[in-house]
Amino acid sequence: MRNANEGTARRVLMIAGFLLIAANLRAALTSVGPLLGTIRADLGLTVGEAGFLGTLPLLTFAAVSPQVPWLARRIGTDQMLWAALAVLATGIVLRSLPVTGFLWVGTILLGAAIAVGNVLLPSLIKRDFPEHVSAVTGVYTTVIGIVASTAAGVAVPLAGALPGGWRVALGCWAGFVLVALAVWTPQITKRRAEPDTERAATPWRSLLAWECAAFMALSACGFYTVLSWYPSVLHSYGMSETAAGWLLFAYQIVGVLMSLVVPLLLTRLRDQRAVAAVSALLAMAGYLGLLFAPGLAIVWVLVTGVGAGALFFLALAFFSLRAADPRSSAALSGMGQSIGYLVASVGPVLFGVLHDATGGWRVPLAVLAGVAAVHALAGLRAGRDAHVTV
Repeated sequence: MRNANEGTARRVLMIAGFLLIAANLRAALTSVGPLLGTIRADLGLTVGEAGFLGTLPLLTFAAVSPQVPWLARRIGTDQMLWAALAVLATGIVLRSLPVTGFLWVGTILLGAAIAVGNVLLPSLIKRDFPEHVSAVTGVYTTVIGIVASTAAGVAVPLAGALPGGWRVALGCWAGFVLVALAVWTPQITKRRAEPDTERAATPWRSLLAWECAAFMALSACGFYTVLSWYPSVLHSYGMSETAAGWLLFAYQIVGVLMSLVVPLLLTRLRDQRAVAAVSALLAMAGYLGLLFAPGLAIVWVLVTGVGAGALFFLALAFFSLRAADPRSSAALSGMGQSIGYLVASVGPVLFGVLHDATGGWRVPLAVLAGVAAVHALAGLRAGRDAHVTV
């Protein structure tokens, strides 16, 4: 009985640690956007430098993600996640110190740490919850979305209320990381058996791996483009900046709800092709609606949120669902997220360039709708019942 109780307690602690790691994967990033104007004014950054501050983590994701599976096989998945939390806390603190260079160093460190979590959590789900991949992924993405939205919402109030201003408002999230670090520590006391480290896990020659990577890339591209530019688009159509900000918040919350709804749909289906294609078409309908009937912007943003939320969930779930085992899941996740975030870093820039070149938002929105159509086709491929093995 005692061993059973200890096993249950360890399992509960592991689940709590897993959710706390998920909760820390976006807060350090989403808390920056609302404070970017304040940071720029305080440090004298140019517009380009301020924009690069938001792009730098995505580029770091792209650079670090392919290395994570190899490191995890050598160090251990649980140990690697613990180390990533320690680096994340360090990066958040460094970014908040009154030394301008540390702003960039800290951002790179926290981006590298988040990349580790991004890659390894789908593998951990495949390892520890193999019979409940969709449900656990739904909870995982919901936690990410709720904390990310909250971090963005409280950033400005915290900066106004705390004595250190924006530095303390960003730095305080290190405390939340330390909580996750403490809860996850028991997981590193017992080394789990890891697959052999001699044979390199490289799914780059797998067509299915490329299809999952393309799906992730298109999901990330649409999501980050909307986050970056929709307030400006809505404001140009006559909506106040405050209203546009709240509507973007609603877009994210709808996405969180879809992370809970989609797993329920998947239990009734043989594969995920239909859900993936329909979700992309909903996103496309939202883009086209805003293009041709901007007076119904509230409706179109919510429709886009439904589609984008489902796509975000599926993009992460495919790293577990399309993998034959935890090793393959980590390799697929590393490849997919590297490509995905590299494309995501280009998407918002291209959207802005198209606006400057055409003098309006019609062409950028039309291109975004075209990307969503391609996304639907990618979903029909990535959503089929097949597996990557490395």
